[in-house]
Amino acid sequence: MHRALIINKIFQATVAITLILVLALVMSGCNLNQSQGIEKGDIAPDFQLQNLEGQTISLSNLRGNPILINFWATWCPPCRSEMPHIQDIYEEWSDTELVLLVINIGENSSKVEDFMQSNDLSFPILLDTRQNVAQSYNITGIPTTFFIDKDGIIQDKVIGAFSSKAQIENRLITIIP
Repeated sequence: MHRALIINKIFQATVAITLILVLALVMSGCNLNQSQGIEKGDIAPDFQLQNLEGQTISLSNLRGNPILINFWATWCPPCRSEMPHIQDIYEEWSDTELVLLVINIGENSSKVEDFMQSNDLSFPILLDTRQNVAQSYNITGIPTTFFIDKDGIIQDKVIGAFSSKAQIENRLITIIP
């Protein structure tokens, strides 16, 4: 009887150690995959997307300029609420070197065009219909905005809507020389 109890305790300890090791391996693998190219200090992942006019825009071709990238969708209330502030930035900063890349996630061009027209928005939109770029930037919530310096380095990342143009401008100072 005593021998069976010892074998049972050894078996339980072996199972527990095995579970701990498997869990540690899984967790470390997940952390490595999630941190690539999506945090402050990382190089912004390159991409090519079409705008509403069908022209292909490549992030790498814009190197040398400070860039604001905003991920959004028409069905997202916080995204909708910050669009007038992005429009203000577009209008007031259009004579500078700042590039706005406002990327719609998962919607077709006609839906986005209708939204832009009905809200009197004129800034350029890129379409990530297959959500590949959103995945490469590990977008977990929208709106999400990245501030990228002229060298292609992410200097700031904001998840959530801006409630004013001033909030956006306060972040732009991290990328505008």
